[in-house]
Amino acid sequence: MALPGLRGTEHIGFTVPDLDEAHRFFVDVIGCEYVYSLGPFERDDDWMQEHLNVHPRSVMRELRFYRCGHGPNFEVFQWEPADGHAPQPRNSDIGGHHLAFYVDDLDAGVAHLLEHGIRVLGEPTASRNASEGQRWVYFLSPWGMQFELVSFPAGKAYERDADVVLWHPARPAE
Repeated sequence: MALPGLRGTEHIGFTVPDLDEAHRFFVDVIGCEYVYSLGPFERDDDWMQEHLNVHPRSVMRELRFYRCGHGPNFEVFQWEPADGHAPQPRNSDIGGHHLAFYVDDLDAGVAHLLEHGIRVLGEPTASRNASEGQRWVYFLSPWGMQFELVSFPAGKAYERDADVVLWHPARPAE
C-alpha cells in the first residue's frame, strides 16, 4: 500500500560547510532561484535530538530554500554540530548520495561547469542496456559534494516497452 496522498518529492535537504559559498554555487553556476531563509535555531532542551536526530546542543545557523527548475526544492543547511563534523560521504558509503541535474545538452552543460572552475570527474559516459540513450558525468561542488549532469533527449531504451516510465524534468506533467 502506498503512502496516502503521495504526490512526489517536495524538497531535498542537505548540509554544507559554508552557506554563502553554496549560495553562489547554486545561484551563479547552477541557476537555481533563492527563495527564503530561516534561522538560527538553537535549543537548551532535547528538541534537536528528538526531532532532528542531532546532538541536542547543535546549532542550525541558517537554512536557505532554492527552486531549481522542474524538480524538488533544495533546503540547504549550515550547522554547528556540538559533537563535531562527519566527513563528506562517498557514493560507496552508507548515506552516500549525489544529486543529478537534467540538461538538454550535456556537452554545453559540461562546458559551463568548466568555465566556472567546477571539477568535472572524467569524460561524459554513454549508458548501456535499459539506460541506453542517456549520457552522464559527475562533478563536485566547491565543498566536495557529488553532483551529476544527465541527458537523454531521445529517451532511454527501457521506455519503448515500459508500462511505467521514470519522471522526466523536461516533461514534468507526464
